[in-house]
Amino acid sequence: MLYTILLQAQQAVNDLNGGTAILSGNKTEMSLSVFDLALKGGWIMIPIAISSVIAVYIFVERYMVISRASVNDKNLMNNIREFIHAGKIDSALALCRNNETPIARMIEKGLSRLGRPLNDINTAIENVGNLEVSKLEKGVTALATIAGAAPMLGFLGTVTGMVRAFYNMAAAGNNIDIQLLSSGIYEAMITTVGGLIVGILAYVLYNMLVSRIEKVVFLLEARALEFMDLLHEPVR
Repeated sequence: MLYTILLQAQQAVNDLNGGTAILSGNKTEMSLSVFDLALKGGWIMIPIAISSVIAVYIFVERYMVISRASVNDKNLMNNIREFIHAGKIDSALALCRNNETPIARMIEKGLSRLGRPLNDINTAIENVGNLEVSKLEKGVTALATIAGAAPMLGFLGTVTGMVRAFYNMAAAGNNIDIQLLSSGIYEAMITTVGGLIVGILAYVLYNMLVSRIEKVVFLLEARALEFMDLLHEPVR
């Protein structure tokens, strides 16, 4: 009798350990990578992923262009001042052409208008400055569009996912299983998270570019004012 009870107890312990192992195995199987979760988001994740790649590309490309444009050569205006006072306009023009920056191109246009009324020179400089700023802003609006469209794509995925979940639930009738709803709920939640992440990222990157462009605009305005003041200086 005692031997039988011991055998039953041992069997119960073995069954308990086996059940724990099965639960542990199931827990391991349920762990999903980020890529696997993205796949469960459905086809909506494709435009969201493409939007993220485009946003990063635009930011890197524009950041490099704006960084080159924001280079402030302090010797440029000093050399131009010396050339103008010495009457060496051609040397000043050559200096600007050899300096591939928006400031140099703006000053070059002003130098090419010397001899005309100061208002005409100032207008020519402002026009070139506006063109240079427009070049810097190329693609930045697309980044702003992604910042607004990505969360909307995520919300679209939320709606389609919930529609899919309710459709599966209605089709199952009385035999409702949580697995029938899981795919639709996965799609709804993951697309929302993906859209918000891409939208927030694009919004932050957009504001960073706008901030740097504003600094370049301020620099262009300062150099344009310095050049116009230079033309008012008396010749030594």
